[in-house]
Amino acid sequence: MNDTTSSVADQAHMRASMRKVALTALAGTSIEWYDFFLYATAAALVFPAAFFPGSDPTIALVLSFGTFAFGFIARPLGGIVFGHFGDRIGRKKTLVIALWMMGISSTLIGLLPTYATIGVAAPIILCLLRFAQGLAIGGQWGGAMLLVTESAPAEKRGYYGAYAQAGAPVGVILANLAFIIISSSVSEQAFMDWGWRVPFISSVLLIGISMYVQLNLEDTAAFKELQAIKAKRDAESEAVIIRRSPIIEALVKYPKRIALAAGAFLSIQVAFYILIGFVLAYGGDPTGAAIPRDTMLFAVLVASAVQIPAQFWAAAYSDRHGRRGIFMLGAFLTGAWSFALFPLIDTGEFWLVVLGLSGGLAFLGLMYGPQAAFFTELFSTEVRYSGASLGYQIGAIVGGAFAPTIATLLWAEYSIVWVSVYIAGASLLSLISVRMLTETYKSDLSDVA
Repeated sequence: MNDTTSSVADQAHMRASMRKVALTALAGTSIEWYDFFLYATAAALVFPAAFFPGSDPTIALVLSFGTFAFGFIARPLGGIVFGHFGDRIGRKKTLVIALWMMGISSTLIGLLPTYATIGVAAPIILCLLRFAQGLAIGGQWGGAMLLVTESAPAEKRGYYGAYAQAGAPVGVILANLAFIIISSSVSEQAFMDWGWRVPFISSVLLIGISMYVQLNLEDTAAFKELQAIKAKRDAESEAVIIRRSPIIEALVKYPKRIALAAGAFLSIQVAFYILIGFVLAYGGDPTGAAIPRDTMLFAVLVASAVQIPAQFWAAAYSDRHGRRGIFMLGAFLTGAWSFALFPLIDTGEFWLVVLGLSGGLAFLGLMYGPQAAFFTELFSTEVRYSGASLGYQIGAIVGGAFAPTIATLLWAEYSIVWVSVYIAGASLLSLISVRMLTETYKSDLSDVA
């Protein structure tokens, strides 16, 4: 075999290997986010009655969305714990643990007795399981994202990173599809009694995906190179080397980048959870458009399908022209579109509702698509898992944790236009944060220190 033939074969093998890593990351993150977003849908449609009966409907909805926030409170902690071990023992092992944790906690939510059965213990246990979901998602994103971006060719880092990011809209589609199928297959009473549990119990499939990752994927070349360099340093040094935790190291070396990364993520989180969670309650409210539940779920499903190609296009564009420009454009358009969103929903016309949600999620995708590569490139290898996870999860808790709750209160106390102002304000903060970061798309990920 001549050198040319060998080179072609090597390139074909690398492409096939990269596809396997990307598709595995997509499958893992899709089911992981499916579990996380099931909760958002159930918090809007089921949990107010199942876990907070007897309350005023608005108060019950606020309480339900409050338990939703517990997952976000746990996400930075998950990012810290998994980031520490991800930078120490590898990206793959921590990802497997996160997938296991999500699969078990989501399945247990599906088996949890309601308030009518065990009283106040029900919402307390629900909060604890939601907290476990938050820990898992806090660790999962960094592992899946780095497994893809650190393995990808430099000129396609954004594109392949979008596979890990696509897990979010795919998860929304799967979660809404699960609720649509179940609710259309059983009576309303059966759906509220037990039907809503089926999508949660099916989360046990995530454990199988975690085993596949454990048995079939290797850790990234960048992490292996880092480990080799550390081993060589240790062998050459006569003194005992005491290293700080990667989390502490990241905070010491990159405090500004972590803070700005969190700011960059604000718009995505605020808009996203309003678009997939709050709108389900708003669209079905009898004083508003009063759109049937399944119609709203299907509208969110269609809009999430639109988000996926928008993310891949934006990520591929960022490989050629840089991450910051397309990210800032997405922030601007998301903020501007928020003022068209609710008037379109108020029409009650299905395709106008789809237009409103699709515009919001597509513009949001211009930010979310390149984000994996962007955050990867902001940090050096030895603290990359910790630094990227901290920026991501701090932005998640500040932006997403209370977004449906804040939106509900703004709507109830003032008017729906203030929810649009809320989205636009978060978008402005994200635009400013990205503007203050440096361009990264030509960064060398083999940089260790």
